[in-house]
Amino acid sequence: MHFSPLQLILILVIVVLLFGTKKLRNMGGDLGEAFKNFKKAVKDEDEAAPPKIDQQASQTGRVIDSEAKEKDKV
Repeated sequence: MHFSPLQLILILVIVVLLFGTKKLRNMGGDLGEAFKNFKKAVKDEDEAAPPKIDQQASQTGRVIDSEAKEKDKV
């Protein structure tokens, strides 16, 4: 399903008339902030939990999950 440029402009005009430019600007800012916070949280999580190498398997270089190691201890 293809939309012509005229149809897209008409949809944009209707959306602006329904919501107003100020509300659309606020929604865009909120969405951008949410993406930024999500990327920051993912980055922080990756830095906080680097993969650990098991002491016994250090010769093979196997990387294990810390949760799997916790389960083995129990």
